[in-house]
Amino acid sequence: MRIILLGPPGAGKGTQATNLAKRLNLTHISTGDILRQNVSSGTDLGKQAKSYMDSGGLVPDDLVTQMLKRRISEPDAKGGFILDGYPRNISQVKALDEMLEKRNTNIDLVIYLDTSESVIIQRLSGRLVCRNCGAIFHRKNMPPKNDMLCDTCCGNLYQRTDDKEETIKTRLEVYKKEVFSLIQYYEASRKLHRISADEEAGIVLNKIVHLAEERNDSLKV
Repeated sequence: MRIILLGPPGAGKGTQATNLAKRLNLTHISTGDILRQNVSSGTDLGKQAKSYMDSGGLVPDDLVTQMLKRRISEPDAKGGFILDGYPRNISQVKALDEMLEKRNTNIDLVIYLDTSESVIIQRLSGRLVCRNCGAIFHRKNMPPKNDMLCDTCCGNLYQRTDDKEETIKTRLEVYKKEVFSLIQYYEASRKLHRISADEEAGIVLNKIVHLAEERNDSLKV
């Protein structure tokens, strides 16, 4: 199966994608991870991306798409994958469709993690990130064992500037405008399903798994 997870900042896409990949034995492909891996490995694409990132700009669609194309060509992705962070716009949707069409495959299921603004603010405003390894904690939901220190590598934890309430609301408005056309596109193809992500992560995961299993069964008919 090939699944896309969509949802606003704070919906829990990364957490759900990681756990869903384990439950369904699929590969979790995060564009954020791909970017970091290419930059840290010093690939040609990574060097190009780093120049944009260092200047505070967005990495162009074509660079991200090229990285994704290489990633889904790797052996572990041939049996299916979960995309987290891609596509973000119609241009990327079309690039993805073309990419998969050349492999005689397509996206089987698109899940939108519908999350209320109050829950998003509660989640993101309490989020803490490790400066060293990037591990994520939460002041209330998943606090570190030692105050402001990462459980994994003992690196210092910090709050991202874009996780402050005023900034979160702005990010949500931007996201709603970005995702509107994606939702329309995947609704038209009858691949999009909405799931409330306000509930506990385990409950949300079980609902996603149920949807994926139903979809997989229908594809076999």
